[in-house]
Amino acid sequence: MSSLTPSGSAPQATPAPAVLAERASATVWVAILAAMIGAFMAILNIQITNASLLNIEGGIGTGVDNGSWISTSYLIGEIVVIPLTDYLSRVFSFRNIMLGFASLFAVFSVACAFATDLPTMIAFRAFQGFFGGVLIPMAFTLVFTRLPKGQQPIGLAMFSLAVTFAPAIGPTIGGYLTENYGWQTIFFVNVIPTAVMVTTLYLTLEPQPMNLGLLREGDWFGIVTMAVGLSALQSVLEEGNKDDWFGSPFIVKLAVVAAVSLSLFVANELLVEKPLIRLRLLKIRSFGLGTLAAVFIGFALFGSIYLLPAYLGQVQRYNAEQIGTVLAWTGLPQLLLIPLVPKLMQRYDIRFIAFAGTAIFAASSFMNTAMSLDYSGDQLFGPNVVRAVGQALLLTPLSAISLGSVAPQDAPAASGIANMMRNLGGAVGTAMLSTIVTKREQFHSNIIGQSVDLGREEVRQRIATMTDYFMAHGMTDPAGARHQAIIALGKTVKQQALIMGFSDTFAVVGLVLVLAGIALLLTGKPKGAAAAGGAH
Repeated sequence: MSSLTPSGSAPQATPAPAVLAERASATVWVAILAAMIGAFMAILNIQITNASLLNIEGGIGTGVDNGSWISTSYLIGEIVVIPLTDYLSRVFSFRNIMLGFASLFAVFSVACAFATDLPTMIAFRAFQGFFGGVLIPMAFTLVFTRLPKGQQPIGLAMFSLAVTFAPAIGPTIGGYLTENYGWQTIFFVNVIPTAVMVTTLYLTLEPQPMNLGLLREGDWFGIVTMAVGLSALQSVLEEGNKDDWFGSPFIVKLAVVAAVSLSLFVANELLVEKPLIRLRLLKIRSFGLGTLAAVFIGFALFGSIYLLPAYLGQVQRYNAEQIGTVLAWTGLPQLLLIPLVPKLMQRYDIRFIAFAGTAIFAASSFMNTAMSLDYSGDQLFGPNVVRAVGQALLLTPLSAISLGSVAPQDAPAASGIANMMRNLGGAVGTAMLSTIVTKREQFHSNIIGQSVDLGREEVRQRIATMTDYFMAHGMTDPAGARHQAIIALGKTVKQQALIMGFSDTFAVVGLVLVLAGIALLLTGKPKGAAAAGGAH
């Protein structure tokens, strides 16, 4: 059995056998595949509740205004623990953290199904996100520390598949289970895959000693300021639009806490001898620019997954299962395309592959800028397939560009930074896009409303036609029928303004992806295996 040492441990004098070998052993690949299951499940659970929020809110007796915390609490737990992963794995060993946190992830997943009120659900979701969050960077770390350079693109393709397919298929799985078996079942889907993962990793990861002495040397000031700052920032981003941003004293207080805590955290990390997060790694050109691109791509990736269900639910009145069916066409093509990307990386400069993927992803967003009232599932098929192609070409080269530029011993720390920033970009993107939809709807509603003047002949004619319709369908009072006609006209204006608001917001996603493409082109020329996906 090959030895798999903790990826977060201190650099060793002799690299692990898997790194020295030209090809990794079957045991290493089995361990990496199991770790990818964990990353897939952790990312899946970010989105699996999105199409089912109304059902969950009804089940635990809370309203729409508070139900968003069901998603927010999971993201807070996840985004806090991701940068802690390197430190935790050095203290308690990579194997112990993987096995222990994965098991607790499954436990709290099941616990969510039995929540009967909002505070309990928020607490369980936060713990679920915290224990599941480590599975994402640890899977990423295994690729860079256990695979030889020539096989890393294959491992990165597996990771990219988890990152892109999981959020795309999450609403599909959640919607189907909710509509057919009840919302509680979406929290049981983690049990069997997690059990398989834990069993496999138990057999393939060899025990390693813990280093509890590192607890005394821990950057505790950095840990506290980071946890408080990121939690407050995530809350501001998730709740800001609902609470009118800085018109809310609660949001203002949270924003101040986030700004102060994160400023102290950054200053601390740059000054202390043993920082929690080695921000100095961002000085490496390819890693810094690659991480910047990851922020933009996280913005677009998670933002798109927010916008599409919101549009289909609010405008087209799709139910959870119907929304999931439409989104599945973003995920399914990636199953075929991503495995082919390592071959492309052997032939072409990975910067150009990543740029091409970004451009195609941006094109899919611009395709959604001409929405109309009949723009629904069928019309979204083309843009969703184009988006799938772009994402498939993008994420594997992006990971190779940024992580391929750091030393192997820095891979765990760099992995935490890259994954945290991508998720943070997603949180910022979702919040900003939600606000943009609202503001642009108000803008277009005012513009259209100026034209809907009762003094205009075509408006009076439209109201008269609708009045006749209501009277022909059971209303006998002409005044009441006319009142209903005016209300219906107002709803039509609001719906059209909302559609135009979503169109404008997809244009913003496209522009953000253009910025990501520019950042990718500015990265340094990849070296060694990163340049061409590895030698044969």
